[in-house]
Amino acid sequence: MDGLLVDSEPHWRAMEREVFATVGLYLTDDECKQTTGLPIPDVVNYWYTKAPWSDEATAGRTKAELGNAITSGVHERIAQFAEPMPGAIETLELFAQRGIPTAIASASPMSLIEVVVDRLRIRTYLTLWHSATLELRNKPAPDVYLGTARKLGVDPANCLAFEDSGSGLTSAHTAGMNTVAVPAAFEFENPKFAIADLIIPSLTDFSPELLAALQKKKFHS
Repeated sequence: MDGLLVDSEPHWRAMEREVFATVGLYLTDDECKQTTGLPIPDVVNYWYTKAPWSDEATAGRTKAELGNAITSGVHERIAQFAEPMPGAIETLELFAQRGIPTAIASASPMSLIEVVVDRLRIRTYLTLWHSATLELRNKPAPDVYLGTARKLGVDPANCLAFEDSGSGLTSAHTAGMNTVAVPAAFEFENPKFAIADLIIPSLTDFSPELLAALQKKKFHS
C-alpha cells in the first residue's frame, strides 16, 4: 500500500524526521529512505541501534510511544494530503474489469489502511484489506500475504503481489506468490528486487499485455 498504491512515503519520512528530532536525532530525507518498507517499530529500533538516545531525551516516552507518534502524524497527513501513485487506480480497474479479487496486504495498521482506502476512494475495487499487525510477524515474514490469501480463499501460488519495497517483496516471494516489483527511482537498480518475476518503474507501465505474459509464464512453469 504505502509507496505502491498511495504516495505516502514522503509523509512517513517527514514524520520520522519530526519525531526523531524530539530525541536529538536529526535525520535527512535520504537517511530515512534507508528504512523504506520496514514496520515502524523496526524503524525505531533501527535508528536506536545506530544512534541511541538517552532516557532524558525521550522525556519518559518509550520506543513504542515514539513509533505511535509517527504513525498518528502520518494518519493525519495522509487523510488530508495523500494522492494515489501514478497508475494505481488504473491498475485496480484492470483487475476489477476482469473480475479478479484484489486485496491490500500492508505492514501498516488497519486504521491507516482504512484512511488510505477512504482517501483514494477505492473501496469498490477491493475484496478486502489485511494488516501484518494482526499476524504473528510483520514483513519481511510472509505472514500477511499468507493471511490475505487465506482470507481470499485462494492458493498463494495463484496470487500476483505488487511491491515497492525489498522487505515487502521478500514477504510476498517467501509466501510463494508471483511478484511485480515497482521500486522507487532511488533504488530501482538495487539487486534485492531481482527475485521479482517482473520489475517496472511505475504502475503506469503495467498493462493487460504484461498481465497476460505473467499468466502465460505461470502456466508454462
